[in-house]
Amino acid sequence: MTSFRENRATLEEHLATYGRVVEVGIGRRTELAAALAEADVSVTATDITPRAVPGTVEFVTDDVVDPDLEVYEDAEAIYARNLPPELHRPTLEVAERVGADFLFTTLGGDQPAVPVERRTVREGTLYVARGGAAPR
Repeated sequence: MTSFRENRATLEEHLATYGRVVEVGIGRRTELAAALAEADVSVTATDITPRAVPGTVEFVTDDVVDPDLEVYEDAEAIYARNLPPELHRPTLEVAERVGADFLFTTLGGDQPAVPVERRTVREGTLYVARGGAAPR
């Protein structure tokens, strides 16, 4: 796993340490994916419905609950912002299957539904999954 410095870095700074990432559930918030691509990170964004993303970001329609693993292969990290608890375990399972780190944030008071390490970032708390999801 990539080592992190506990220096209240931004979420972008943490993710920019990877060469290739996949964002799960990008929605309409494309600024982080665009910033990572600008920092020479290869970014693929997914969502269950088609979304407009910057030209520097690849977009694929995919559902992490029933994933096309080809989308995630070769990713060093899979990340999600404001990920609801019911998607923590399925996303961790995908990450484990392709050998990627899984990093995420949650909404408000939602707690992680998988084992995590907590990292303080300027935006709040970044959860780094520790593994332990059962393979399908």
